[in-house]
Amino acid sequence: MAQQNYPIIKHSSFSGLIGVAQKDITPPVGIYSRNWGASEYDIAEGIHRPLMLTCLTIQSAEKEKPVVIVSADLGWWKNTEDERSLRKGILDALSLDPGRLMFCLSHTHAGPSLCMDDADKPGGDLIAPYLKDVMEITIKAVSEALSSAKRAVLTWEYGKCNLAKNRDLPQPEKNRFLVGLNSEEKADDTLLVGRITDDQDKIMATLANYACHPTTLAWDNRLISPDFIGAMRALVETETQAPCLFLQGASGDLSPAEQYSGNYKLADRYGRQLGYAVLATLESMLSPKSNLSYEGAVESGAPLAVWREKAEKIPDTLLVKMIDVALPLKPMPSLSEIEREWSLCDDRVLKERLWRKRCIRKAVGDGNTASMPVWIWQLGDSLLIGQCNEAYSEFQLHMRAALSAHAVVVMNVVNGSIGYLPPAALYTEDMYVVWQTPFEKGSLELLTETVTSQAHLMIFEK
Repeated sequence: MAQQNYPIIKHSSFSGLIGVAQKDITPPVGIYSRNWGASEYDIAEGIHRPLMLTCLTIQSAEKEKPVVIVSADLGWWKNTEDERSLRKGILDALSLDPGRLMFCLSHTHAGPSLCMDDADKPGGDLIAPYLKDVMEITIKAVSEALSSAKRAVLTWEYGKCNLAKNRDLPQPEKNRFLVGLNSEEKADDTLLVGRITDDQDKIMATLANYACHPTTLAWDNRLISPDFIGAMRALVETETQAPCLFLQGASGDLSPAEQYSGNYKLADRYGRQLGYAVLATLESMLSPKSNLSYEGAVESGAPLAVWREKAEKIPDTLLVKMIDVALPLKPMPSLSEIEREWSLCDDRVLKERLWRKRCIRKAVGDGNTASMPVWIWQLGDSLLIGQCNEAYSEFQLHMRAALSAHAVVVMNVVNGSIGYLPPAALYTEDMYVVWQTPFEKGSLELLTETVTSQAHLMIFEK
């Protein structure tokens, strides 16, 4: 009988020059931070945990322009002009092409406003100088990461964490959906962990790509907080002695079970739950630059299959693609009509909804479609996919299945934020994500099909 050649077991990896830097971006107490329509408080009165900004610079060769990924403990961009101004300042200062920067928000709902249109609100005068600080801190962090870059290996492994639950809850008596725990629907519990190690196999940084809304802290909260991400990061960094980047996944339909709280212990408990899952996944990884190979059989009390770690060449492929996807828009009131309605509204909650609707209309314009950018990076045999909207988890499930030969990092709220992308089947329902989004039915499916096609082209064109 011929010798069986069993397939080797290996991780998706990348070898290149990688730099890491981390900075504190906690805003001043007193900044405008009303993120909930139901909130009676407008300003932050203290700090639960610091907000952090962590960045990676990645190159396949020393003279090559880097790609830069930034993870910031911030919420979302109400106004696209503010986001574009900050990103342009970073790109110009670092002489980067737009396709080589992904500025990723954790999507905490307990952070400061990032909208300079809120300047006339209590604490709103602090927003503009804060955004300037964030831009300058980012430029400094990226410069430090580049100057300290060293030869390293980025290794990925999938794990699991059951923190995230489905949050589309039917309310039959009112023929609508609530935004909260639906225990009868299965939630995507996939966790993707990245580990960066230097030539001495010392951990330089870790990455946690997980999809779950940071909405533990809500209208009763008066403190600036990264939500569960803060305790997750503290636990992982204590164990690894290296910075940890959180990358928010396609979490449009996912959140913790108990949320909308003012309980900081609950947020920290959730963070430790995710943090221990990250650490467990790290422990399951093989050594850097190695695979697990079948060596043969040993006859003992039982016939034993012997597998051993062996050295492996790690790919250094680095490809960058930035595409635009034209998403159809729903019929919506014009910007002037929304502003007129807002000026006549006296209800605090409705006024907040109209303000957000105004910002969305400003972002997408008055046309029938809106061009949405998507960033696709290939690092070795992994893919990083970033886009600005709040896609449902269906998006990442499809990406992983369609591109299964690669570790696939899928990220929401990257380089902007505008609206939700729910599945077409939900557009007949009365639910927040459907009336919030400016995008027409079928937009999620169009995004999914386009990105899958473009990612395949990138892989096979190299």
